[in-house]
Amino acid sequence: MRIPLPLIRTSDGSHPGGRSAMTCRFRCGDACFHEVPNTTANPYVGDIIAGALSRRSVMRAAAVVTAAAAAGTAASVAAAPAAEAASGADKHKPTSKGARGLRFTAVAPNTDDAVTVPDGYGQNVVIRWGEPILRGAPAFDPENQTAKAQAQQFGYNCDFLALLPLPGEHNRQILVANHEYTDEILMFRGYDAANPTREQVEIAWAAHGLSAVVVEGERKTGRLKPVPRHPLNRRITASTEFRITGPAAGSDLLKTSADPSGTKALGTLNNCAGGTTPWGTTLHGEENFNQYFANSSRATDKRYGIGTGATERRWELFDKRFDVAQEPNEVHRFGYVVELDPYDPHSTPRKHTALGRFKHEGATVRLTGDGRPVVYTGDDERFDYFYKFVGSKRMMKGSSRAAREHNLSLLDEGTLYVAKLTGDSPAIEIDGTGKLPADGEFDGSGEWIPLATATAKGAVSHVEGMSAEEVFVFTRLAGDKVGATKMDRPEDVEPNPHTGKVYVALTNNSNRGVGANAKADEANPRNANKHGQVLELTERWNRADSTRFAWSLFLVAGDPNDPATYFAGFPKDQVSPISCPDNVAFDPHGNLWISTDGAQLGSHDGLFGVATRGDRRGELKQFLTVPRGAETCGPLVQDRRVVVAVQHPGEITGATVEKPESTWPDGPGTYVRPAVVAVWRKDGCDIGV
Repeated sequence: MRIPLPLIRTSDGSHPGGRSAMTCRFRCGDACFHEVPNTTANPYVGDIIAGALSRRSVMRAAAVVTAAAAAGTAASVAAAPAAEAASGADKHKPTSKGARGLRFTAVAPNTDDAVTVPDGYGQNVVIRWGEPILRGAPAFDPENQTAKAQAQQFGYNCDFLALLPLPGEHNRQILVANHEYTDEILMFRGYDAANPTREQVEIAWAAHGLSAVVVEGERKTGRLKPVPRHPLNRRITASTEFRITGPAAGSDLLKTSADPSGTKALGTLNNCAGGTTPWGTTLHGEENFNQYFANSSRATDKRYGIGTGATERRWELFDKRFDVAQEPNEVHRFGYVVELDPYDPHSTPRKHTALGRFKHEGATVRLTGDGRPVVYTGDDERFDYFYKFVGSKRMMKGSSRAAREHNLSLLDEGTLYVAKLTGDSPAIEIDGTGKLPADGEFDGSGEWIPLATATAKGAVSHVEGMSAEEVFVFTRLAGDKVGATKMDRPEDVEPNPHTGKVYVALTNNSNRGVGANAKADEANPRNANKHGQVLELTERWNRADSTRFAWSLFLVAGDPNDPATYFAGFPKDQVSPISCPDNVAFDPHGNLWISTDGAQLGSHDGLFGVATRGDRRGELKQFLTVPRGAETCGPLVQDRRVVVAVQHPGEITGATVEKPESTWPDGPGTYVRPAVVAVWRKDGCDIGV
C-alpha cells in the first residue's frame, strides 16, 4: 500500500520553492524574489523533458507491476519485524519486503519538532553548533559569544558531510562539514539587522567555512561522538587564507588591493554540498556567494545575482572587500570549488578555477578508465546549467608526500564542459502538466559542450568572443553563449559508484512557464514546478570522459496521487511522497538517497532511499524527517550508519532567540542549534537489510 500522505497545514511564511522567508533572506539572499539572472533564449530543460517518455518505460513499469504482484505487494514496504530479528532469522535473506538496503518501515510524513527515524532505529546528536573542537576552545556560551571562541568551535548551519578513514586509530574517522551560512536572528539575542555590531559580524565570519573533527564510533551501536582537541581537528573560516590555483590564478580579474598577485584569497563562503576524492581530500562548492557583496553596477555581476545596494548582513560596513564599488575584483574570488586536505591540518586549502565560477551546489568525482578525474557539479539557480570537468592528469596511487602533492594539482588541468540536452518527443506533447508523452518516458540525448581547456602551458577558450580567463571567471556567460540547456535549479550531481550512471537533483522552479520565462520542456516537464525531479544520465559507452550521453527522468517528485509524478515506472501506491530533491548520496547497495529542501507537501523535509536498478527500481521510501524549519543536508549512508546534517532548525518567519519556533535539539529554554545526527539499527545489523 502507498505510504499515506496526511493532510498537514503549516503557516511558516514559505517563499516560492518551499523555504521560509527567513531562510531565503539568510541563505540565498532572497534569490527566488530577484529577477532571474539567466535571460538568454537557450532551451529550457523542462521543455526538452516534456516529450521524452519512451515505450521502454511503459513496458518496464508493466513488468515491475507484475513482479510486485507476484511477490505480494501488501507487505512490500515493511522491514523485518523486531520479533523475527530476535528469533535469529536470517536478516540477509532476500525477501519481498523491499530492495536490499531499503527494508525498513517507512517514516510517515509529519511535522514533529524532532528527528523521526524508522521503528527499530536509534539516533544521537554527534556535534552541535558551538561545540569546542580545537585545543583551548571554550565551552559554548550563547549569551557571551566571541569571534575568537567561534573560530575554535564547530561552525553554524552544517551542510555537506564527509567521513574519511583514520588509519591506526580504531573506530575513528575524520568528519568534515560545510558551514553554509549564518542566521544572526537565531544566533544573537536582540539582534538588530539594520545595525549589527562588529563582534557579531566577526562571529559570523568565524561561523562560516568548514570544520574537520575526528569522531569516534561506539562499538555496539552506530553512535558517534567528537574527539575534541585531536591534532587533526581544524576550522576554516571566512578569514582563512586560500591558494587560488588553475588557469585564472594570477589573472587581472582576480587581483585586489590586498592581493595584487591574484593568487591568495581570504575565506570561503556559502559552502553547500561537496564530495570526496579518490585521493583522500574533500571538495566544497561555494554557492550563494553573491549575497555577501554590496553596491555592484556591472552586467557581469548582475548575471550572478549580485545586488546594487546594501547586503542583508552589512559586512561591507566592516570590511571593504565586500563592497564591489571599493574592491571590484574581490567578488571574482568566490564561486569556486574548494579542496581541503583533512589529513594535513597545516595545509593551505585551494580554490580551483579550472572548474569554473558559478553557484556550485557541490562537486563529485568519478575516475576515467586510465585514472583521470571527472568532476560533476550543478549551478543552483533557476534556469541555469550543470557541468563536468575532465582532467588531463592521472591520479598517482599511494599516500607519499609526492603522491599527495601531485594529486592536489589534478583539478587544475583539463577541459570544462556544460550540458546541452535534447528530448526525443514532439514539443506538442509537453504541455506543462507533467503528463508523459506518447512514448511513455521523459528522455533523450545530450552532449557536453567544451568551454575551455587548461594545460600546464596555458589555457585555450572554446567560446567565441571570450578569453580562457573570462570563461573560467564568468562561466555562466560562457554557458549562455554556447546554448547550454536551462534547468530547474540543478543542485547535487553525483555518479553511482556501482553503475556509473549520473544523477542530477533538480530541486524546483516556481518561475517555469510564468510570464515571459521559459516554459516546460522534456527535461523540466512542469510549469510552476514546485516539487522538482531527478535526472538520470548515462555517458556514452559508460565512459566518464565521453562527450555524449543519454538521459531520462528517473523521478518526477510530488504526491504519488498526482498523475504528474513518476517513480521510474514503480507502482505509485507503494512509494513515499517526496518534494524538492536537493542533496544525493549512494549506499553500499547502489540505492540513491535523496535529502529534500523546502518540501511542498505539508510535511517536514527528510531523507529518502530509492532503488536504482532491478525489479524494484523506483521504489522510494522515507527514512527520516527533520525538526521544524530544518532542512536535511549532507547525507552519508554507510553499512551500519546514516549521518545527516540538520540545517537551520527553527528558521521560520518571525522566529527569534526570544521567540523560538523550534526547541531542537536540547529542549525548551535553550538556543536552537544546527547539528549533525547519526542513525543506526538498534539490533546492530546493517541499514535496511
